[in-house]
Amino acid sequence: MSDDTLLAQKFAAILPHLNEKQRRLILAAEARSLGHGGISRVARASGISRATIQKALLEVDRPEPPTDRVRRAGGGRKRTRDRDLSLVADLEALVNPDTRGDPLSPLRWTCKSTRQLAEALNQRGHAVSEHLVRDLLHEAGYSLQANAKTLEGSRHPDRDAQFRYLNDQIKARLAQGLPVVSVDTKKKELVGVFRNGGQEWQPQGTPEHVNVHDFPDPTVGKAIPYGIYDVGRNAGWVTVGQDHDTASFAVASLHRWWEVVGIRVYPQTDQLLICADGGGSNGYRVRLWKLELQHFATTTGVRVTVCHLPPGTSKWNKIEHRLFSHISMNWRGRPLVSHQVVVELIGATTTREGLQVQAERDTGIYPTKIKVSDAELAAVQITPHAFHGEWNYTIAPAVASIDL
Repeated sequence: MSDDTLLAQKFAAILPHLNEKQRRLILAAEARSLGHGGISRVARASGISRATIQKALLEVDRPEPPTDRVRRAGGGRKRTRDRDLSLVADLEALVNPDTRGDPLSPLRWTCKSTRQLAEALNQRGHAVSEHLVRDLLHEAGYSLQANAKTLEGSRHPDRDAQFRYLNDQIKARLAQGLPVVSVDTKKKELVGVFRNGGQEWQPQGTPEHVNVHDFPDPTVGKAIPYGIYDVGRNAGWVTVGQDHDTASFAVASLHRWWEVVGIRVYPQTDQLLICADGGGSNGYRVRLWKLELQHFATTTGVRVTVCHLPPGTSKWNKIEHRLFSHISMNWRGRPLVSHQVVVELIGATTTREGLQVQAERDTGIYPTKIKVSDAELAAVQITPHAFHGEWNYTIAPAVASIDL
């Protein structure tokens, strides 16, 4: 075996474990030890150019203080962003919100993935990959972000004042031991073997199998959970309907809660405060809501005070984050195969703070488009409050007339 072959084997065993600077210095030292013709022999055995080895000999002759730098300052290929001075500006023009919808922008109606951004930049004459685009976006302070629900539409000038009024009403009644409930309808849910968002623990490789398509069965109907959250007791009641989310259904749920829970835990009370959204089946403009509350008040003998949240603030309703959010977490990843399963999953909802929930199914029929006449509305024993009487009002039990 020739000396050059042995030298090549030696380099093949050592050089892959060294960085670029270390390889240069080893080759230079080997060339110098071989004497005349050493540079040529080392170049043939290592595959490194003679010019590189000659430069390395200069590094050996003029040693520098130890450093982690492999190449000298300014060495190596220039970065694309340094060679292409308009690259960053063109990229920011594509992702800048001010340019979205620009008829000259190739991405005006597309999802801005790094692949699509790279393709658009290449069409403009830039040689970039989607990996470089991703790095440039990160350096410019961009990141993948979802939409944030923060815009509430037009803000009523008395919004904050209504919240203060509502808070004062709640604190005053809780201090007297009177019932205060927050009411609302949770999102309607598909009933059947359908995918439910979230994940739950299962043996590996055995996920719950559900339908590929979410086509509801019209004979089954959706689950309509109407919730009543007792603020003072941290307790929830949910009626699971299957027909329509109407004011009649809402008050029927309230009546059922009073019969099963309210009259038992508040045996001496003749007052009830309801905190409700400004819209929906229990909205302040819904005539049927007030008429049904009149029936409830007359039947139970309870004076009902209603304070509505200001328009556009439904997500601030206590029932949303004290009851409904925990129900969603409790049944995540589990198909809601029947109304009874929905009832059982809601009833099994608890929290570390002691939340307890009762749930019942309501198979009643609640037709829509029921008209309430002016005469029926006028018969409601309603007293508007001095502050925004359309949002805050009290409905008293009707007194039956006595024939003489």
